[in-house]
Amino acid sequence: MELAAGGFSEEQFWEACAELQQPALAGADWQLLVETSGISIYRLLDKKTGLYEYKVFGVLEDCSPTLLADVYMDSDYRKQWDQYVKELYEQECNGETVVYWEVKYPFPMSNRDYVYLRQRRDLDMEGRKIHVILARSTSMPQLGERSGVIRVKQYKQSLAIESDGKKGSKVFMYYFDNPGGQIPSWLINWAAKGGNCSGSLYH
Repeated sequence: MELAAGGFSEEQFWEACAELQQPALAGADWQLLVETSGISIYRLLDKKTGLYEYKVFGVLEDCSPTLLADVYMDSDYRKQWDQYVKELYEQECNGETVVYWEVKYPFPMSNRDYVYLRQRRDLDMEGRKIHVILARSTSMPQLGERSGVIRVKQYKQSLAIESDGKKGSKVFMYYFDNPGGQIPSWLINWAAKGGNCSGSLYH
């Protein structure tokens, strides 16, 4: 499998594009969790962790694809609106751009931090422009674990966005993370269902 820059394969980018066109929910026990305002959220139990993987499909009527992709990639802007960000920056490590993000957790829980690769590509699918963003956790000696902060070592996400043919965007997102530590899996899954997932669905 040929890897593109950032450690992601060409196939992974095109898989996200394909799922934007036709949701891949067959052959596994994906469950419809919620459907509202044109957005459908499905979940699949990961038996190893007791946590859920999520897939989100839908249309955001008032947000253009380029704006969505730009905002998603803008770490500095995120620090302005996300009250749970303690530290967030990008750093070059071994020739790759790596994101470091520490998330505030309420007392008495320890904060979590992420070290992950992230890459955006704008693809052409039969004349249609598709913005694809992939991310996954990684390990870098330059960004070692910190005392008192729990490192999230299992995180992956893919996002594909295109125009809905009007002023909005058609969106697909896949998401999974395991925040670790002594947080019961039922509590994590409950928080995710309520829209307050520990790592947020919008890294």
